[in-house]
Amino acid sequence: MTPEPLTIPGTTPFDGGMAQKGYALNKMCFSFNDKANREAFVADPEAYMQRYQLTEEQAAAIRSKQVLALLDAGGNAYYLAKFAGIFGLNMQDIGAQQTGTTKEAFMARLVAANQQPDWPAAQ
Repeated sequence: MTPEPLTIPGTTPFDGGMAQKGYALNKMCFSFNDKANREAFVADPEAYMQRYQLTEEQAAAIRSKQVLALLDAGGNAYYLAKFAGIFGLNMQDIGAQQTGTTKEAFMARLVAANQQPDWPAAQ
């Protein structure tokens, strides 16, 4: 019996199916461990993506620089972190993408959350 796929609203779980779907994308991301490969990607992203035979969905996600699209295309979050640096994104940029807000709104949300007490007063 095949288990029901895991569903978490707003999240793309990375399971065996997603691992297969994203194999080429993740293999390409792994190649970025080598500085020369990162430089080759920046110099000609289209040629680099063709080298790894990415699907059009994966290539479009890379072109859009949208982390959630990369996850939907089978990207593994740990490998995709390499793209953040290549794209010039920081954690606030990624948080804004994940919450569907602007970077400024996301940062304001972080500041507001930091100003709230962590726990209610003991009773």
